[in-house]
Amino acid sequence: MARKKGKKKITVRLELPKDDSTETNFTIILVIGMMLGMSCMGFWITNADLVFKPMNQMPMFLNLACPDSFDPNVPVPPTYADNQSCFLTQESPTIETWSEEWDKISSPGAAAFFIVPGIEQQRLGNQNHPPQTADVSCTAEADNSGTFTLSIVERAFDLSTTTIATQGMVSNSEECGLNNIPVQANKQYEIWVEIPSDQPAIRNFEFTVSVESYDGIPENMNNKSLWIGPKVDAGPFALHPTIFVNFFGLGLLIMVFPAALYSDAQARKIKAIEDKFPDFLRDLAEYWKGGLSMVVSVRTLARSEYGALNNDIQKMSDQLSWGIPFGDVMKMFANRVNTPLVHRAVSLIDEANKAGGKISDILVTAANDSREIKFLEGERVRAIASYISVIWVSYLVFMGVIVVLSKVFIPAIASSNSGGESESIGNMQINAVDPLFFLVVFFYGVSAQAVGNGAMAGLMATGRLANGMKHSGYMLILALFAFNFVAFSPELIGVPMAEGLVHSIGRMAPG
Repeated sequence: MARKKGKKKITVRLELPKDDSTETNFTIILVIGMMLGMSCMGFWITNADLVFKPMNQMPMFLNLACPDSFDPNVPVPPTYADNQSCFLTQESPTIETWSEEWDKISSPGAAAFFIVPGIEQQRLGNQNHPPQTADVSCTAEADNSGTFTLSIVERAFDLSTTTIATQGMVSNSEECGLNNIPVQANKQYEIWVEIPSDQPAIRNFEFTVSVESYDGIPENMNNKSLWIGPKVDAGPFALHPTIFVNFFGLGLLIMVFPAALYSDAQARKIKAIEDKFPDFLRDLAEYWKGGLSMVVSVRTLARSEYGALNNDIQKMSDQLSWGIPFGDVMKMFANRVNTPLVHRAVSLIDEANKAGGKISDILVTAANDSREIKFLEGERVRAIASYISVIWVSYLVFMGVIVVLSKVFIPAIASSNSGGESESIGNMQINAVDPLFFLVVFFYGVSAQAVGNGAMAGLMATGRLANGMKHSGYMLILALFAFNFVAFSPELIGVPMAEGLVHSIGRMAPG
């Protein structure tokens, strides 16, 4: 006799909707933002010369990044060799130029001298001066074409000369110049234009001498040994986006702004749900009055359009179809949204339902109560809007004044410095002004205003600090853009500027 097979058990797992992950996501974003922000703050504080003041006059950041190159306990600034041994402080040459125009050059010709800039010997350390080259471009116009000789000559201290490069040229020709001429730092060279006696004179001679120059200042540093980072050309603007002071603003921004944006986005979603919640309660009461059961009523409403509330109504419909009591479904909805308005309405419905009231009247009452609360919130927003505008206008005016001072007042003071050195007048000592010091102080002030004003604006508008940090973030972004594009100009942050070659005035005869 065949054995009867046993029946298979069918197991149905009823998985209720999982808890909302909004708070978890917010915490993760906040923690990551705090970590990145503190990293920016760490970079700023180790470069700002506020806490750490190493004896070698280098930022603590570089002393830590290149311990084999820099010793913070040595009371001597690093040499060129030290800088070149660190990947962050290597130097690239800049181009110094000298342009001049000579009229009516006849035999024997004309000459002028220039001095090749370079690093002082004591700054080189144990390393040789990097090689340098010079280029000469020229145009020679004459009534009649003729030949002449263009030369670069080194003039020694004993007035002897050594020809470094020479080449015959033809006036009125497009080919005129010398390229890749090897020169040495801190030596005097002369440009000679020699015209034979049997050749016609040159009516107009224009030339430009370009020389590779080294000043001993690393490419990413300014003339005060502060970190300014690599240069980025943005059209007419020469930016240094990684200048150390920017990391103060970036640190504040990253610590609070991403989490504030996420919190504000979630708040907007909840607001959209709350705006539709009274309509849902009212329609639910109408269906209940029409004789439909709660399950059928919610299932019918799930096919209607309630905007941001659609997903939650569908979820409520599913839960009711699983046999979960209406009161528990409403409580789970309140826990998902987790706002005082929804909790208030759900508590009202639950308590009235327990007391034996008519559920349709309870729903209508809860809907009216929620609608009245939303109306009062809207009135508050409209009443506070003018104060928020005042806060923003006051901040923009303050920032505008600071930026104008940075572009007008600070350069005027900086230009009054006598070679960047302190001066003594009688018994009075006048210290030289560092423009970057004032820029940094101004930036700190604007950043502090951004955090304070933004927090106040958000608290007044919604009563939530997260909304205030959103305003602060926008203000900090404006401050960063304003200072980087307007105030942090190269001449004010200490970027070594090309000053041209030291050269003779006028011309002389070659020889």
